[in-house]
Amino acid sequence: MRLTFIGATHEVTGSCFYLEAAGKKFLVDCGMEQGPDQYENQELPVSMADIDFVLLTHAHIDHSGNLPLAYAKGFRGNIYATDATCDLCEIMLRDSAHIQMFEAEWRNRKGRRSGKEEFVPAYTLEDANGVIKQFVSCPYSRILTLEDGIRVRYNDAGHLLGSSSIEVWIEEEGEERKLVFSGDIGNLDQPLIKDPTYLTEADYVIMESTYGDRDHEVRTDYITQLVEILERTFARGGNVVVPSFAVGRTQEMLYFLRKIKADGLVKGYPGFEVFVDSPLAVQATNIFKEHYHDCYDQEAMDLIMKGINPISFPGLKLAITSDESRDINFDERPKVILSASGMCDAGRIKHHLKHNLWRPESTILFVGYQAIGTLGRALVEGAAEVKLFGEEVQVQAEITRLPGISGHADRAGLMRWAASFQKKPRKVFVVHGDDKVCEIFAKKLADELQYDTMAPFSGTVYDLLADQAVKETVGIPIRKAQIGGQTVKAGGVYARLIAAGQRLMAVIRHNEGGTNKDLARFADQINSLCDKWDR
Repeated sequence: MRLTFIGATHEVTGSCFYLEAAGKKFLVDCGMEQGPDQYENQELPVSMADIDFVLLTHAHIDHSGNLPLAYAKGFRGNIYATDATCDLCEIMLRDSAHIQMFEAEWRNRKGRRSGKEEFVPAYTLEDANGVIKQFVSCPYSRILTLEDGIRVRYNDAGHLLGSSSIEVWIEEEGEERKLVFSGDIGNLDQPLIKDPTYLTEADYVIMESTYGDRDHEVRTDYITQLVEILERTFARGGNVVVPSFAVGRTQEMLYFLRKIKADGLVKGYPGFEVFVDSPLAVQATNIFKEHYHDCYDQEAMDLIMKGINPISFPGLKLAITSDESRDINFDERPKVILSASGMCDAGRIKHHLKHNLWRPESTILFVGYQAIGTLGRALVEGAAEVKLFGEEVQVQAEITRLPGISGHADRAGLMRWAASFQKKPRKVFVVHGDDKVCEIFAKKLADELQYDTMAPFSGTVYDLLADQAVKETVGIPIRKAQIGGQTVKAGGVYARLIAAGQRLMAVIRHNEGGTNKDLARFADQINSLCDKWDR
């Protein structure tokens, strides 16, 4: 019964944990690394074709984004997730595949002019469509037996629609151990979704620490502050442009805007229009509407019971096509534009910035975290000029933000969640935080709750029955030349061939015990293929 740490160790993204237990090999999360990558992730000790199943905490790409890559490398097992997570992953993984393919096409178009080797996308739309078929929906709060000796329960983590903390009971050699994977723990009193569930028992806890070294800013009255921004911008004749993450933050903003319009709080502009300009955000909004029964909090449900849709209202316009997106900027009336991406590095938001940044009457309103190195971060920090589509654009619009909005629990929220365990766990593994933050939060848990903690690096292996580390690694820094671009380890065509070979070996092992006739035919087919390609 062993747990191996693969991703989101001393880093915030790329969540992935590998377990060998009860005769099975499985993953918890299979996320893509996003943004600057500080340490190398160790490879899985087995091929993807040998993985029996995946437990998925939620749909964000840093937890789910490498599932199509797993499929491309031969994974064909079930992916267990909540109902809402299954639905969100269907649109988000396809969107991620489109991004991979678009980037590869763009790189190759430039590379051909300079004679560079072809760039192969990490995965394709075919891979995303394939892996989507492997999702199996799981209800909240029900213990499910997945395999002999393996039971799980999904609990609402309050981070995103469908997000979960997963309890895993494993029985092996007559002994049982219970693990809790926190997933991303949500902030309290978020619009629409419920607060996180607090769990009380675990032998081992694998816990996130994104905000483990700091608390959120004091939460303001978002409605009042947003009304003030809208009124002064509309009075100038400008637009309020909101760079917003397509899944989660866009729906929260619609929740606020519905109330503002319903209560007539923006004086002089009661009929202002709100444009959602992101196909992914439109699809995600529809999924939010479908999952009110299992994910909405009481306040949102009270609106539903009155026949009110919490995230829809008169004057809401959805832009799907490119023509619809372009038409927004030919409408001279003051309006609100919600568009992705939330950090302004890609997507249709860049077009809206090009049309509004130079206008002193407009406002760019940031409602989410802006990572270092992004266009959004540059604007928040006061850039006077930025480059968009190769053109220098003067920043004359008002740049402002709504402080305190976050889908993550802060330090106090993380401590509150950790303190809910009635008996001290054997070990708390601190993951999913920046390098020093993991260490800082692990020490805080040890000092204040007297927990036995560890902040493992990728490749660390822990024996859950013996309660000891079998292998303890140190972080291997990535060379600077690798940081910044989207590095896909083993991303070439030859690497895909190697993955296919690994899958073939897994299929051969799975056929052990078959009839002599079937095994002979299988061997003949393999030899025929080898004869064709042996050079």
